Amino acid sequence: MSKSNLFSEFNDVSTQQWKQKIQFDLKGKDYNECVVWESLEGIKVKPFYNSEDTCIKNAIPTPLKPWSITQAIYAGHEEIANKKAIKALQKGAESILFTIPNEKVSIALLLKNIDPQQIVFYFDFQFISATYSTIANEFLSSVGAKFYFNVDIIHHLTTSGNWHTNSEEDFLQFDAVAANTNTLTLDATNYQNAGANLVQQLAYSLAHANEYLNRIPEANISSFSINFKIAIGSNYFFEIAKIRALRLLYKTLAAAYGAPENCHILAVTTKRNKTLYDYNSNMLRSTTECMSAILGSADAVCNLPYDVIYHKSNDFAERIARNQLIILKEESYFDKTNNPADGSYYIESLTKQLADKALELFKELEKGGGFLSQLKANTIQKKIKESAQKEQDLFDCKKLILVGTNKYESSLDKMKGDLELFPFAKNKPRKSSIEPIIERRLSEAIEQKRLENE
Repeated sequence: MSKSNLFSEFNDVSTQQWKQKIQFDLKGKDYNECVVWESLEGIKVKPFYNSEDTCIKNAIPTPLKPWSITQAIYAGHEEIANKKAIKALQKGAESILFTIPNEKVSIALLLKNIDPQQIVFYFDFQFISATYSTIANEFLSSVGAKFYFNVDIIHHLTTSGNWHTNSEEDFLQFDAVAANTNTLTLDATNYQNAGANLVQQLAYSLAHANEYLNRIPEANISSFSINFKIAIGSNYFFEIAKIRALRLLYKTLAAAYGAPENCHILAVTTKRNKTLYDYNSNMLRSTTECMSAILGSADAVCNLPYDVIYHKSNDFAERIARNQLIILKEESYFDKTNNPADGSYYIESLTKQLADKALELFKELEKGGGFLSQLKANTIQKKIKESAQKEQDLFDCKKLILVGTNKYESSLDKMKGDLELFPFAKNKPRKSSIEPIIERRLSEAIEQKRLENE
């Protein structure tokens, strides 16, 4: 930061001087072994940072980006989902994420008695239909709604191992949907939830987006944008940097196509570190994740309920999840203060390193034939598994701690009689076009043993 009169009497201290002082205080111990640690992404984190670590010399904090509190609602029954949305909006939600399971769902009924011009709507389609999307687009546009469609056929492929119909038919439907709208959402949540490290998450998200931008006609590309739905983990500063790096990377990719360079980001809290036992700790984890999303400049934040892995949808848990965001916004002023992350040499350094490493990996993917080609070759799945195993090993040897699960666990906790949902990854063999990317929580093996012993 710029030198003010307050500090004018002090001389600047160079990186070398700081390091020499630390080495002196270490009394002969190795600097790199004692105070430098390496992340799973291969980034070495130092004990201090200054202006020499970033190209940003005089960064001035700017107001936090406006962000909305988002409530996720499954829209299997329009009337129930509509009432739930109205109640959520009355209680503090500012945008709604509807999951649409099939073509029978009426968008008009979902929005009944809701002012469509006052909030943002996100629609996750669990199917692909150009006809349905066209009708929905026309209706939402006619009422002046701001909305984002997630018709991500590649996400469906990576999570299920299969296309909706086949690759040719799915892309025909996708192309028709893209022709009728100028923005579509890419769902990258499963990369984080399956254990990909941050560099992989960024590179795979970028390569994923590139597959779609490649298909947009030149006449439409100047007004077409890809937006992102991402999962946020609990590595606080790294996750802030991840979102910032994603914006930088997408800006570079979009510029190459002549597409709009800004992207809209919906951040959802991760499931990977959520636990069955000592489940109240999940609220602490998700709070820091929401903070990372906000400081990283997400446009909307969806906080999953603390019991989402084992309970069906319920008012209490959803109210708690919503209130966590309301407290951050209304009581912690995370919508009014200047962004404390701006000008942080540490965060700027992390952002640059993550972006550089992700861009390098992205280029390797493209040289190998692109994202879909690497999925078919099982390269991406293999790399994610390797990364997930490294993280799992840290958890198993208690270098990565989940309080109440692999440390400070209570023998009094009993969960067997409280499970409404199956909380573990399903590994049933099934015929598929590719090996799916399976979401898996770190604590699953421990929890299964504890349930057996109850």
